[in-house]
Amino acid sequence: MSNDSGDEQKVNTICKLLIREYGDIIVERSLDPIEELVFAILSQNTADINSERAFKSLQSAYATWEEVLAAPHDELAQVIRSSGPFRVKGERIQSALTEIKKRVGSLDLSVLQDMETSEAMDWLTSLHGVGPKTAAIVLLFCFEKPVLPVDTHVWRVSKRLGIVPDNSTRVKAQDLLQQIVPLTCLYSMNHNLVKHGREVCIARKPLCEDCFLNRHCDYYQTLH
Repeated sequence: MSNDSGDEQKVNTICKLLIREYGDIIVERSLDPIEELVFAILSQNTADINSERAFKSLQSAYATWEEVLAAPHDELAQVIRSSGPFRVKGERIQSALTEIKKRVGSLDLSVLQDMETSEAMDWLTSLHGVGPKTAAIVLLFCFEKPVLPVDTHVWRVSKRLGIVPDNSTRVKAQDLLQQIVPLTCLYSMNHNLVKHGREVCIARKPLCEDCFLNRHCDYYQTLH
């Protein structure tokens, strides 16, 4: 796939069709940047229900992020046990908080607000355990930066549609999508591709015949 006008037109069309089907409403997210970062770490390679349970457990166990930072590692790991690889995630959370406090002087990410997007992305991804998707979640939802987090659903659907090459890694797909998705469509594209991946373009048996995007889908064309 090349980034030519045809690809951009296809992305624009898909964005409009997704909005027509699922809407363009930006859901209010009540998490502050540190909360968003921690929640994103907990959600890495974990089902939503488990990461949400771990985050609630974390909030119940500790009143402040300073308490999370000071908690014994084994204790923190048990608190977030439902998140999957809880020991690794506990270490990532405390390492990220430690580095943020070292750089900023407090557990505060408002410094990212006035940074250019690329600088803010580099700042966050230099934290231990924070990859491009986790960083993009914080930047998009907390600072309205023009980024597009690529989770497993966005990755799968965008490859099947043919708007990124089938051999793209998640990191490469995120970079490519941010180049071709219009700025006005970044938020809805993320939300709607996730929804479409969960409800229609599911991993094992996609509902291709019932999909309103099938005429624009490379994967569907290979079936007919």
